[in-house]
Amino acid sequence: MACLVSAFMVGDRENAMEMADRAVTLNPNSFGTWSARGWVYIVAGLWEEALRSFERAMRVSPVDPLLHRALVGMGYALIELRRFDEAIVAGKKALRQNPSARGSARAYRLLAVAFAHLGRDAESREAAARVLEHDPPYTISVGSRGRPKLSTEGLRKAGLPE
Repeated sequence: MACLVSAFMVGDRENAMEMADRAVTLNPNSFGTWSARGWVYIVAGLWEEALRSFERAMRVSPVDPLLHRALVGMGYALIELRRFDEAIVAGKKALRQNPSARGSARAYRLLAVAFAHLGRDAESREAAARVLEHDPPYTISVGSRGRPKLSTEGLRKAGLPE
């Protein structure tokens, strides 16, 4: 969606939020619009609103083929709200929904961060190893562009390469 491009690539968060809000007004029964709105609000640093958007996306389409992406987004919002145990639940659900390599890498990053912040070092390192297994070129510097500070700190604690 254009609002995601605006938020991630251009950095125009205000316009992105406006577009995302308009999209869900025009199409309130779309998993994709609610999920995209959640990611826009993640980029904007509005964690509670992002969480509400991902929850709504999952209510609209609880068996959507892209459900894992909303679960990962929900997990990152929960991390920024310091609700690490709930983030782990979301990450594990995302893995069950999409065990493919690319989808798994996202979920394992989420788990690495949440486990790291809980001091569950062995599980954090295991999740980090899985990230690199599924996405070998991954580095924090490339993957953390625009990522919130708490998430980036968790990736470092987990031992992922800079």
